[in-house]
Amino acid sequence: MKVTAQPADSTLTLILDGELDASSAVVLDTELNKPELLKYKKVLIDCQRLSYISSAGLGVFISHLQRLQDANVKLVFFNMQEKVFNVFEILGLDSLMNIAPTQEAALAA
Repeated sequence: MKVTAQPADSTLTLILDGELDASSAVVLDTELNKPELLKYKKVLIDCQRLSYISSAGLGVFISHLQRLQDANVKLVFFNMQEKVFNVFEILGLDSLMNIAPTQEAALAA
């Protein structure tokens, strides 16, 4: 999996490309662990090219959620494929995480 960071003003967009599983979760964890992440008001996760997410991948987001909330950084997912959204929904994470249909909606969230 590849993670591309696109900073813009008070928003950082992380573009996920590929499969987020136990072996690639370390890449995402490293990105979310960077101290400069906390200077943004929003971190948007572009899931358009995310073809698969495992429990290990979900665990990375869950493990950083409280730290981001404590720093008043809003985490918003967008462009999520249906099969990836279904994983969030089955686990009840769709009510815990902010999920928007488009980048515009994510920016407005």
